[in-house]
Amino acid sequence: MSIANRKEVAITLSTNNAHINPADETIRIGPLVVRFLLTGEQSNGSVAIFELTVPGAQRLPVPAHSHDHYEETIYGLDRVMTWTVDGKPIVVGPGQALCIPRGAVHRFDNNGSQDAKSLCVISPALLGPEYFRESAEVVNAAAGGPPDRAKMAEIMRRYGLTMAAPAPQA
Repeated sequence: MSIANRKEVAITLSTNNAHINPADETIRIGPLVVRFLLTGEQSNGSVAIFELTVPGAQRLPVPAHSHDHYEETIYGLDRVMTWTVDGKPIVVGPGQALCIPRGAVHRFDNNGSQDAKSLCVISPALLGPEYFRESAEVVNAAAGGPPDRAKMAEIMRRYGLTMAAPAPQA
């Protein structure tokens, strides 16, 4: 596409209130980085999209959970992450997609030594930056220790997530 054609497309999109990455908000949750690209407010509630960057050797800082009212689709962008869905580990790498259905208990880990990045799609868009902002407050207040489980459970409940029971100790 020529530069002139790109400008024409950009002008057309801006007159229709469409633009690239309308959310464009980055939220740090402990060592994780969530970069919102599109929220439900910008998609008439149909979809929310964010990038998730997980440093090497990091685990999800909040408990395993399920979503009550929406699916989450993961698309691998850079390196690999292991998503555990209903107890089954699934490695997702660049160019691979995984749909986590409503009700499936899941979590993720980056077992590699370098940062990994995935694109996460929530449909319908019942989860947005507000959840991640509130979760960040609790996780970041823990200063690297485990986050307050009761506070996390309350935040998760309000945003349609159900915290999984803790794994039994061996």
